[in-house]
Amino acid sequence: MESRKVLTIDAARQLIAKLAGPERVPKKFKVITDTSDFFRVGYNDVVVLGDTPFWVKRYEKEGRFGLDDEPKYWVRRAVELTSGETRILKMVFHEKFVSRIGDVTIESYRSPKKETRILELVKDHPNFMHGRSVLDAAGNNVRILEFIRGRTFYEIVADLDGDHETYFHQHFPAVLDQYIELVEAIRFLHEHGEKHGDIRRDHIIYDRILNCNRWIDFDYNYRHGESMFSFDLHGLGNILIYLVGREDILVADLHRQHREIFDRLWGEDLNISYRNRVANLRKVYPYVPESLNLILLHFSIGAKVFYDNTEQMLDDLARARADLHKLTGK
Repeated sequence: MESRKVLTIDAARQLIAKLAGPERVPKKFKVITDTSDFFRVGYNDVVVLGDTPFWVKRYEKEGRFGLDDEPKYWVRRAVELTSGETRILKMVFHEKFVSRIGDVTIESYRSPKKETRILELVKDHPNFMHGRSVLDAAGNNVRILEFIRGRTFYEIVADLDGDHETYFHQHFPAVLDQYIELVEAIRFLHEHGEKHGDIRRDHIIYDRILNCNRWIDFDYNYRHGESMFSFDLHGLGNILIYLVGREDILVADLHRQHREIFDRLWGEDLNISYRNRVANLRKVYPYVPESLNLILLHFSIGAKVFYDNTEQMLDDLARARADLHKLTGK
């Protein structure tokens, strides 16, 4: 096996000085080639992957519901010293996560190999993050990801002006178009026998450079039963319920602030994944077209039929989009 050239501390200092200026060179830092213990990778350290050195800056934070701002020590933002570009370094972390959909428990686990496959599959697709995988000196599969400049899609939607009725008639048609594009991107994965594995609203970033939404973080895999894509589909449903409501419509809030709406709700109207949220939004906002609301009901406790694939969902979304155009003229 060909030996790798070792980057010395002095050589790393020279690279940092050339890129950022001599005054920015840290007094103390490590050159790391083995990321097995990612806790050892600290601020200002230089991680060498292949022949490329990366100057480590901040760690990324978790956006999962209930874990906001939790540090993700295995995911670091870094500067590629040979190009000056900002990158995300995603080191190996074998985490497991359990979710529930109704009475079904789904065990997810991180799979660097899966994310590597998908990065190769979507390298030319605009609606996904891009990057590559490199084995470090110890054989760990580190993913080197481009840094997407922008905000999450759901944060942009939440900040749109006006009350809900104004939002729904003026802004939601364009929001729905963007959502449909995202579902089509997931269809692309499914058609190639892959699943995203962790579809959440904080895993969509609107790239302000490319002017499009992009899916991120697809290293989760899950053990599936008869339907390989069911968990992905429920994730898409939860995002759509949020976008239609422009927020999570919580049962407790309706009980406190809109008792007349709360009194019309039944258990079957609630979200099958999050039973404190309303899925049957037509009971809250009567102007939501029935064809659109019927899609939401596929993800409610009262659902009798579930989607088997994205094609079925996209067919229903096309009908709902046509009805929305009739209602809003947009």
